Amino acid sequence: MAFAGIMTDAEIAAGLQSCQAADSFSCKTFFAKSGLQCKSKDQLTKVFGVIDQDKSGYIEEGELRNFLQNFDGKARALTDKETLEFLKAGDTDGDGKIGVDEFLVLVTKG
Repeated sequence: MAFAGIMTDAEIAAGLQSCQAADSFSCKTFFAKSGLQCKSKDQLTKVFGVIDQDKSGYIEEGELRNFLQNFDGKARALTDKETLEFLKAGDTDGDGKIGVDEFLVLVTKG
C-alpha cells in the first residue's frame, strides 16, 4: 500500500466516506477526516510524492481529478467542479498547479 506507515486503513476509509457522493468532496474535510491534517511534514511530503503521479514536482489538474483513487483504486474521480475548487484552494501562486509547499499549507492550514 502506498500509504503504509503514514495512514491506517481506517483513516483512509473515513476520508473516503466523507465524499462518496458526486460534488461532496471538500479537501478540508477529507484532510481532517483522514487524519492527514495531523501528519508530519515528512509524512505529507511522501503523500505528495504518491499523488504526483508523473513525478513532475507538482500536482496538476488531472492528478487532482484522480486524487481519491490514490487512496483506493475503486474510489470515484472528482467532478470537474470539485477538481477546480481543489486546485483553486491549493494553488496560491496562480501557476495552475500545486507544489509541495502549497500542498503542505493546504493540508495543515486548510
